[in-house]
Amino acid sequence: MKNILLLLTLLSTITLSAQEIFKPPVDFPGIKAVPATGNISIDGRLDEPGWTAAEAISNFVQVEPRQGEPSANPTFVKALFTKSHLYIGVFCFDSLGKAAIRVPDMMRDFNWRAHDTFAIAIDGFNDKRNSMTFVTNPYGAQKDYLSFDDVFFDSDWNGLWRVRTSITDHGWYAEFEIPWKTLRYAQPHESENLWNINFLRLRRASNEISAWSAYPRSFGFNRMEYAGQLQGLTPPPPGTNVQVNPYLLFSTNRVEKEGAETVTTNDVKAGGEIKWSVNTHTTVDLTINTDFAQADADVQVNNVSRFSVLFPEKRQFFLENASLFSPSLLSGKTGGNMQFLPFFSRRIGLSAQGRALPVDAGLRAVNRGAEQSAGVMALRQGSLDTLPSADIFVGRYTRNFGNKFRLGTIATYTSTGNDRTNLLAGVDGFVRMDAAQSVNFLVSGSHSTATNENGLGAYGQYFYTSNLFTAWWTETIITENFQPDLGFVSRSNVIGTTPGITANIRGKRLPFNGIIRSYQPGVSANIFHQASTGKLTEQHIKLTPFWIEMQDGGYYGFSTSMITQDLLNDFTPLGIIIPKGRYDYSRYTLAAGSDPSRKWSYALQYDFGKYYDGSLRTTDFTVSLIPMPHIALKGGVNWNQFSGVGSEEGKKEVTLYTFQGRLALNPRVQLIGLYQRTQSGQESYNARFAWEFRPLSYIYLVVNSRETLTNELATREQQGIVKVSFLKQF
Repeated sequence: MKNILLLLTLLSTITLSAQEIFKPPVDFPGIKAVPATGNISIDGRLDEPGWTAAEAISNFVQVEPRQGEPSANPTFVKALFTKSHLYIGVFCFDSLGKAAIRVPDMMRDFNWRAHDTFAIAIDGFNDKRNSMTFVTNPYGAQKDYLSFDDVFFDSDWNGLWRVRTSITDHGWYAEFEIPWKTLRYAQPHESENLWNINFLRLRRASNEISAWSAYPRSFGFNRMEYAGQLQGLTPPPPGTNVQVNPYLLFSTNRVEKEGAETVTTNDVKAGGEIKWSVNTHTTVDLTINTDFAQADADVQVNNVSRFSVLFPEKRQFFLENASLFSPSLLSGKTGGNMQFLPFFSRRIGLSAQGRALPVDAGLRAVNRGAEQSAGVMALRQGSLDTLPSADIFVGRYTRNFGNKFRLGTIATYTSTGNDRTNLLAGVDGFVRMDAAQSVNFLVSGSHSTATNENGLGAYGQYFYTSNLFTAWWTETIITENFQPDLGFVSRSNVIGTTPGITANIRGKRLPFNGIIRSYQPGVSANIFHQASTGKLTEQHIKLTPFWIEMQDGGYYGFSTSMITQDLLNDFTPLGIIIPKGRYDYSRYTLAAGSDPSRKWSYALQYDFGKYYDGSLRTTDFTVSLIPMPHIALKGGVNWNQFSGVGSEEGKKEVTLYTFQGRLALNPRVQLIGLYQRTQSGQESYNARFAWEFRPLSYIYLVVNSRETLTNELATREQQGIVKVSFLKQF
C-alpha cells in the first residue's frame, strides 16, 4: 500500500516538475518541390540535371541527445515531382565517411533504431494528425507505415514505392520515387498545394536523431503539428488506380504420426487479391482463395505467467489498415500484463492450435479522411476436418472532432456451420487534453448464442509524457461471460489496475555524461481482482531503482517485484501443477543489452527469486552476429530452472533454443531461416527464400517442419512450397 501511495504522490507532482514541452513553430520551415526536367533514374546518385535545379534544405536540429542543438553532421534534402511521381533526394554527410555507417541487416520493415536511417513523414490531408512514413537505410532497405495521432500505427503496411542508395567517402545518398497513386491526399487545387512534411535522420555511430522541423524528444516523429511544409506541388487528381496481385502455388505435405502410416499429399493452388483505390480516401480490396505461405513463422515462447500469449499478426492482407479495425490495449509499460483487442485478425484463417484454415474469399472497404474514417470487412472461412465453415463480418467507424478528440464504434459478427453466432459491439475514444496528456478508452459488449450470455469488456487509460516524466494509469474490466470470438483477451473475469511512473534524468545531473544518456528509475503496479466477486487474485508492485540508457543504445537495469498470487484454481505453467491457494513472494530482475548496431551485440534478462511455493530462475539470452549487412545471425536460449514448485518437489528445467539467420544478396533477394528446439528434443524450422523481382512481386521457396507431442505420441508435419505472386498496377 505504501508503494501505491508513493505512486499517487509522484503522479500528483508531475505537472509541477516536468520540463516544458515547446510548442509548434509559428513560422513553419518549407521545402520547395519543383517540376523535374528530363528523366530521373532511380540509382541513388542524384546526378541528373533535374536535381541540380532543385534547392536543397538542411538545418536539421537534434532531437537526441542534445535537444535543440544543430546536427553534428549536416543532411541535405531536395524535392522534385512529375505527373506520376514525387521524388525526394537526400545526402547524409558523415565526417567519418564509410567507416561510420551502421546497417545490421537488409530486411524490409527493419528496426530503424539499430540502423543509419533516413525517414520521410507526409501528411497529404493537412490535418496535422495522420501521416504516411517512408524509411530507408544506406543499403536501400525499405520500411513504411501509417500513423494516426502518433498513437496508432499500421506498422506493416507495404506501399508501392522505390528507393535506391549509394555510399561514398563522405556519407550516403538516397533517392526516393513515390507514385502519386501510393500517396493519400486531399483533392488537389489547380494551383500550388501545401502538404505537411518532416524528415528524420538517425546517425547510428553517435546515436544522434535529428529532424528538419524540430519536435520535443518525448514525442514521436509523427507528431505532424510540428512538421514543416512541402510547397509548390501540383499533384494530379485521382484517376484509375487498380492493383491486381494473382499468385500460383505448388506444395507438398508430409505427415508422420507415431504408430500410423505416413501420409503425403500434393496440391496446386491459385488465387490473389485486387485492390481498387476508388479515390485518395477510399480503397476496396477483394481476396480469393487467400494464401499466407510467405508469412514469417511464429517464434515459440515459454510462458510462466497467468496471462495468455498474444502472437502478432504477420499476414499482409490483415496487416493493412489494422489500426483502423482494432482499437486495442497492448501489454508493456502502460498496459501491464493485460491485453485486450476487440478484433484480432489471427482468429481468421487459423485454428486455436495454429493450423491454417482456408479463406475462400474476402472483401474489405476502407474510407479514410481528415474528419472521419470507416471500414468494413467480410470473409468466408472454409471448413477443415471437424472445424465448420464460418461467415465473418467486421465494421468500424471513427470521427474526429477538432484536432484533439476522436470517437469510434466497432462491431464484429461470426456465424458458424453449427448455427452458432457471436456478436461484439463497442464504442471507443481518444482525447489529447494538451501536448503532454491523453486519454483513450473502449467499452464493448458481447453476446453468444451458444451460451445465451452477455459480457462486458472495457478499458480506460490516462497517459502523460514529457521530457522529464512518463506516467500512466490504466483500468480494465473483462467480465466472466465476455466472449469475443474475433477478439483477444489475455485474461477473463478480471478487473485490472495498472498505474506507473518513470523518470527521465539527463544532462549535467548524471555522471559520465558522454557515456550515459539517461537514468530512468520508476515504480509501477499491476493489480488484478476477480470481476465476478471483487476478490484480489494477483498483485505486482515493481520498483526499478536502477535503469540507465547508454549513449550508444545499450542499457543496464535492476528491478524488484513484490508479488501476491491468490489462485482460485490449480495453475499449470510448463507442465507443473501448482495447487490453488494464496502465495506471497518477491522476485528480482537484472537486465543488460549492448549497442544493437554493432557487428555483435547481446541482450540478457535474468529473473530470480521465489515463485509460488518454490523458486524459479529464468535466463533469457540472445546474441547477434552481423559480420556484414548481407549476413545476420541470431541465437537465443530461454532457460527455466524450477525448484520445489508445485508438483515438482525436486528440480525441473524447461529450455527453448532458437536460432535465426538471414542471408541477403540485396534488400530484394534474401534467404531467411528459423530453427527452434525444446529440451525434450522437439524441433521446428522454417526456411524461406524470397526474391522481389519487381516492386511487391515475389518468388518464394518455403520449407516448414514442426514436431508436436499429443498424449505421448509424436507427430511430424513437413511442407515444401513454391509460390509466385505478381503485382500489376493500372
